[in-house]
Amino acid sequence: MSNGDVFLGEVIGTAILILFGAGVVAAVVLNYSKAKDSGWVVIAFGWGFGVLAGAYTAAPLSGGHLNPAVTIGIAIDTGDWDQVPLYIAGQMVGAMLGAVLCWLVYYAQFQANADEEIAQPTLGIFSTAPAIRNPVANLVTEIIATIGLVLPILAFGLTKGLGESGTAVLVVAFLVVGIGLSLGGPTGYAINPARDLGPRIVHALLPIPHKGTSDWSYAWIPVVGPLIGGALAGVIFNAAF
Repeated sequence: MSNGDVFLGEVIGTAILILFGAGVVAAVVLNYSKAKDSGWVVIAFGWGFGVLAGAYTAAPLSGGHLNPAVTIGIAIDTGDWDQVPLYIAGQMVGAMLGAVLCWLVYYAQFQANADEEIAQPTLGIFSTAPAIRNPVANLVTEIIATIGLVLPILAFGLTKGLGESGTAVLVVAFLVVGIGLSLGGPTGYAINPARDLGPRIVHALLPIPHKGTSDWSYAWIPVVGPLIGGALAGVIFNAAF
């Protein structure tokens, strides 16, 4: 894969991922949305479908990593680090672009937030936050959840039929849904540094009425935790398989 294809594929795929993922959260939490209060299961499936759409779109160009933790896990497995910076750069740009697109889709709802007697904080649409703020516990959650993502992805590559049938991305999408339903409660399952950091930067920059804090004191956890988890998944895969 050429450098240009890798970068473009990751930009487009990650933008689609975040557009769907941030979009479903906006749909569920913003007032005057037709999907208001539809719940966690809807959010989990929305993120899963975001993975499905983004990864299938990016796959012909870049393989559809969409996640620095996945890229690092694959690099540890293969020993090929040459294009890792390009993958991560594309993922960050794509995540920021997807967050902007989500804001544009729900622009009227974000503006209506200014007219509410008690304005809704909006960071949760773009990035994650813990249910209970405990840095050690939150970090461990993100590490374990990311191992639960990256290790199966690496193992799926050993199942020849998945690749030949083109269903590997579909299986990964359901894996993400499962992680959201099973492991997402404590921290909101970032499991992807670009997915959290890129939209958090956009949240800080966008002119969203009464948007609240971007919570930079927590921002390192959904970056460091998934990076550690992705690296450990690569190590475990090499040792076990």
